[in-house]
Amino acid sequence: MTKRKNSKYKLDRRLSENIWGRPKSPHNLRQYGPGQHGQKRSGKLSDFGIQLHAKQKLKGYYGNINERQFRNIYRKASLTRGDTGQNLIGLLERRLDTVVYRSKFVPTVFSARQFINHGHVTVNGKKVNISSYLLKENDVVQVKEKSKQMAIVMEATKSKERDVPSYIAVDQNKLEAKFVKVPQLSEVPYPVKMEPNLVIEFYSSR
Repeated sequence: MTKRKNSKYKLDRRLSENIWGRPKSPHNLRQYGPGQHGQKRSGKLSDFGIQLHAKQKLKGYYGNINERQFRNIYRKASLTRGDTGQNLIGLLERRLDTVVYRSKFVPTVFSARQFINHGHVTVNGKKVNISSYLLKENDVVQVKEKSKQMAIVMEATKSKERDVPSYIAVDQNKLEAKFVKVPQLSEVPYPVKMEPNLVIEFYSSR
């Protein structure tokens, strides 16, 4: 299992954005980079810097995706018919860990991966413990019966910090979610602006 060695909130400060929109993000209090020279850093980014920033922000938002995995997702998106940026977002939103997080079964995208790996989730009635599993339209994700009373689940379902997007239909009583459709970029509830077109430019130029 991929482990995130650094605090996830350090990414907020390094990118100078609260990318998950969480109230306790340190960026809300210190809107400058980390380190002793964080407040002095300034200057206009190059085209490469802008593209790299967009890539780090999008990759970081989805939690534990490493560079090799993210590049492979880009490659798959580029080989699929249609707009590559839209395909990239579609693949990221089809991931099982993303849907578990979007459905508010867990509080963070990081906990979604652990929740799935520990076998607490089924897809169409069958246990799936692979967080990168890609859902198809009308697939049904459900929290296993013995896992419904876990503190992490109860905390997440009661949270008013975020809403479930329209492309996922959730029954909170059954802790069941149907992946209705692959969303457009405009439908995805990112707390900050994501620019997949810049991510495509980053990879296509390398």
